[in-house]
Amino acid sequence: MEDASHGKKEELLWNREIIPRVLQIVSATLPERDLISLLLVSPWLYRTLVSNPSLWQVLDLHEMNNAGDRLISALSLSRYHHVKLINLEFAQDIEDKHLILLKGEHMESLQELESLNLNGCQKVSDNGIEAVTSACPKLKALSIYWNVRLTDLGIEHIVRNCKHIVDLNLSGCKNISDRSMQLIADTIPDLESLNLTRCIKISDSGLQQIFMKCHSLHYLNLYALSSLTDEAYEKIALLTHLKFLDLCGAQNLSDEGLSLIAQCNNLVSLNLTWCVRVTDVGVIAIAEGCPYLEFLSLFGITGVTDKCLEVLSRFCSSTLTTLDVNGCIEIKRRSRNELLQLFPHLRCFKVHS
Repeated sequence: MEDASHGKKEELLWNREIIPRVLQIVSATLPERDLISLLLVSPWLYRTLVSNPSLWQVLDLHEMNNAGDRLISALSLSRYHHVKLINLEFAQDIEDKHLILLKGEHMESLQELESLNLNGCQKVSDNGIEAVTSACPKLKALSIYWNVRLTDLGIEHIVRNCKHIVDLNLSGCKNISDRSMQLIADTIPDLESLNLTRCIKISDSGLQQIFMKCHSLHYLNLYALSSLTDEAYEKIALLTHLKFLDLCGAQNLSDEGLSLIAQCNNLVSLNLTWCVRVTDVGVIAIAEGCPYLEFLSLFGITGVTDKCLEVLSRFCSSTLTTLDVNGCIEIKRRSRNELLQLFPHLRCFKVHS
């Protein structure tokens, strides 16, 4: 009997103290869904995990069905009252009404929110954006990829409500215009990352507003903005911190525009895929002006030759690790040893067959 009693005490100690203590240590590395499953294991484990606020700073509902109702239910729980990141990327059934309800009934749960991902939430409009951003005073990162309902009015709500935004992804929001660029430039000059992929209503003058005022930018994605011309880049040298620039599909970019971009001396990554008007002259300007370049894509540019590779080797050989010249028919194939003589740190070299 005494042994049985002792065994029960040990089991009780194990369940109440040892297991919760161990899981408190390992739980920080577990996905949120696994954490939620652990809450059901025992009352002791539930209390241990719920009492650790750092475990509940992320609310991940990406690709989930019925995400709007799930979001409301989660934020009604005390453990999520200090959430810092909400991921609703491609979540189903998230609408304006849910975001408006958050503002009305669960605003206190969003006071610490720093990152909100609404990528692919196509039922969300300017109204939903206004509601949720007005409830998130500390928001630093907002991603609204592929939202065709967002207009300049939505951007106006964002810049008015979120004074601390440093990361803004508007990729695929094709209904925003130069008006949005003006609002961003005038209101959030400390922006560090901006994605304008396929924002097709943006013109040279709109982009110039960003260059003239958002001097903290280090990431800029202008993928598939084929209508922009060299004129857009007249002020890009003001972006002295710029490290990443994606110009894939900039069909009107010429050597003159690329020479302006070459003044961004801290560039690390430059994507010139399908910039078909570029020649050796422009690439040589980049080589001479951007000594820290690690990634360069010249994919599909038929106007570049081995001459630009030689100059790149002279100025960027100590940094360049990835070079894509696939489709550059005037650049000859080279053996691995020949490449390493030009670029000793090269890890990836793509050339036409």
